[in-house]
Amino acid sequence: MGEAAGETRAGKPGRLFCFGLGYSALALARRLLAEGWSAAGTTRSHDKARRLSAEGIEVFLFDRGRQLEDPASALAGVTHLLASVPPGPEVEPGTGDPVLGHHRADIAALESLTWLGYLSTTGVYGDRDGGWVDEDSELTPTGERGRRRVAAEAAWLELWERDGLPVHLFRLAGIYGPGRSALDTVRAGTAKRIDKPGQVFSRIHVADIASVLRASIARPSPGAAYNLSDDEAAPPQEVIAHACELLGREPPPLVPFQEAQLSDMARSFYRDNKRVSNARIKDELGVALTYPSYREGLRAILAEMEGS
Repeated sequence: MGEAAGETRAGKPGRLFCFGLGYSALALARRLLAEGWSAAGTTRSHDKARRLSAEGIEVFLFDRGRQLEDPASALAGVTHLLASVPPGPEVEPGTGDPVLGHHRADIAALESLTWLGYLSTTGVYGDRDGGWVDEDSELTPTGERGRRRVAAEAAWLELWERDGLPVHLFRLAGIYGPGRSALDTVRAGTAKRIDKPGQVFSRIHVADIASVLRASIARPSPGAAYNLSDDEAAPPQEVIAHACELLGREPPPLVPFQEAQLSDMARSFYRDNKRVSNARIKDELGVALTYPSYREGLRAILAEMEGS
């Protein structure tokens, strides 16, 4: 891809387009807006489109069955593109990825593009019985959702291998942050402490997700994959207990996993047990996590709650 007017390697603000203005993508968009960038992206909802437009984000409607009305206009001048829409069960160009299904050719034609990020999940590694994984570990997903992610990653990488686009993969651990944390579930009375001996999960605060993406934009390495996780994989019941301690509440009773009343989706997360290495984002991107564990993250979220 050639030099563009928004080329940040020359120190100039660019234009970000997000397919899917969700929790993580918005964290990046808002950070870049504060730096003087322009930001645009998609949502499925007219109401959300109006709210985000009020923040200065240009919003377009897009969904699995609804492509961009005028993709050439929507994507004009885009220097950086982030895709966060999860793949579905549909058979779209071999991946189930709706962005590629509708707009692969439009994205491949973007001559101004200097960085492209795809938000995936550490679920692509599957179960390691509590062991460690890094970006070079074999991809052995345990469920259908993980298998779709592996296929989607491969399809996005094809844009790099075949079309020369600057594609980067970001595999996210369990995302939390303001409005989406153990503090919120404890306050809502829906928190559960599930005891499954040996079970751990890796996590990542949404602000650190934005920091990693911003660091990658500053140091592009097309074809690279990065794990986004904090320094400490932890048992989920410990996180709930710590949230209760911060809020001055009694923790809910410890329930054996076999006896827990969990949804199929919640139960599926417990099939994978692994620790996710974040060494690459530190070594290659120079990232210093603001929230190296859930403790720092929850304390900051509580401070924000109390200050609002």
